[in-house]
Amino acid sequence: MRVRRLAAWTALPLAVTLGLAACGSGGGSGGAGDPDAAVRIEIAEPQHLVPTNTNETSGSQVLSALFSPLVDYDEANKPHEVAAESVTSSDNKVWTIKLKPGYTFHNGEKVTADNYLDAWNYGAYAPNGQNSSYFFEKVAGYADLQGEKPKAQTLSGLKKVDDLTFTVTLTEPYVDFKTMLGYTAFYPLPKAAFSAPGVLAEGYEQAPIGQGPFKMKGNWQHDAKVEVEKYDAFPGQQPKVGGVEFRIYQQPTAAYADVLSDNLDVIKTIPTENLSTAATDLGDRFQQSPASSLQVLAFPTFQKEFSKPEVRKAISMAIDRDEITKSIFKDSQQPARSFVSPVVAGYRENTIGTAGAFDPAKAKAMYEAAGGPKKIELSYNGDGGHKDWIDATCNQLKANLGVECVGNAEPKFADLLTKLKQKQSVGLFRMGWVMDYPSMENYLGPLYSTNGSSNYYGYSNPEFDKLLAEGARAATEDEAIKKYQAAEDLLAQDLPVIPLRYGQNNFGHSTKVKNVHVDLFDRVDLLKIERA
Repeated sequence: MRVRRLAAWTALPLAVTLGLAACGSGGGSGGAGDPDAAVRIEIAEPQHLVPTNTNETSGSQVLSALFSPLVDYDEANKPHEVAAESVTSSDNKVWTIKLKPGYTFHNGEKVTADNYLDAWNYGAYAPNGQNSSYFFEKVAGYADLQGEKPKAQTLSGLKKVDDLTFTVTLTEPYVDFKTMLGYTAFYPLPKAAFSAPGVLAEGYEQAPIGQGPFKMKGNWQHDAKVEVEKYDAFPGQQPKVGGVEFRIYQQPTAAYADVLSDNLDVIKTIPTENLSTAATDLGDRFQQSPASSLQVLAFPTFQKEFSKPEVRKAISMAIDRDEITKSIFKDSQQPARSFVSPVVAGYRENTIGTAGAFDPAKAKAMYEAAGGPKKIELSYNGDGGHKDWIDATCNQLKANLGVECVGNAEPKFADLLTKLKQKQSVGLFRMGWVMDYPSMENYLGPLYSTNGSSNYYGYSNPEFDKLLAEGARAATEDEAIKKYQAAEDLLAQDLPVIPLRYGQNNFGHSTKVKNVHVDLFDRVDLLKIERA
């Protein structure tokens, strides 16, 4: 995304979890300016820590410490090689990836082409149930790895050339494949990750072995913390700190209190209730930066009461985005009326048209004519600071549609995702998305294609899938964008989700750190941060 994806906190990206407030300045924080000291960064309880199974931002933040991507992105959102020496293709269909020499896993294994092939085949094989399996769909042979009894266990499109070179053959040309390789699912796995070919070793996820700038320090302490320490043999840019304690919080306000008292070094999302005072509380330690996040309310389109686009459109028109953005978020976010973020090429303003216009009278008439339900439930994760805006949205729906509306907080984002995967009834539900890689397609394919990895709403439109596929096969980025825009126009008609807000990073840090940067993907840049 590099890992972006599903986001838990209100400013988006996954957030926060078990409150460790008043736990002192432990975690090996060390003295001021001590390069061997660890820094403490808030996250939520990750859902997973296996690269091909991690599709939320807290897990991806941890993995960004443990792994080095094939490519990363420059300030213009263009890919540049990191662990890869080169990524080339003459036809956008057959790609050759050469690895930089000198990389080793944290257990001493040399990184080779086999480590990428093993990891990608594991992620693509359907019986393994990996959340990010979707990202290998473009590789030749993917279809043979699907179903209850797959025809094959390895992707025919992956071929080893030598220890540091392999080729990837796609089923169709894809102009953005190099850009895509920055995503978490494309990290390698060591031989030690497997107990047998294609079988993940029991316990690997509790102490993942990567080839990045940090290595695990002990095991993942669920609902408490994940600790990593600098890996001295890393051949790339070395971090300026000795380690990171990813501290898990359940309540954003507890994390904020810890930052104020210097018991936590970075909070990636200032709680909404603290936005109005953050500049005073933190001074120049309150910072903002562009983000790729998008906040939506999603419909279970497979449920009869929400199956009509007219019902969905009426609910959208009954919500005053501008008022909530101003009153709840203190203008720290922007109202959204499109399905992709302004940070990517191809963005157009207000693609949902009249569905994004606040019109209570028209909304109520449309809702009643379409037979909308008398009661609406809005489900959200309680560990993400969403209660205030959910309550405000419910109040608007009560007043403008004449319905009963209740908010339902699931304890953790992972809990909500589990219920959604099981298609349990949760009513409307809040979702956040942080891009995986900078492409318009990344806002459309994973979320809305029939087999999208994060399509929790049951939305399916064959014409949408067709346009998305045509865009992926386009010879140039400009041609691809035209197809993606046409696909977005179909979303505007069907409205499986209601775009609400674009986020920006509103973050803060303690007096003990400096050079804190949060990127477009809601990740703290672990190579820039240092002790103050």
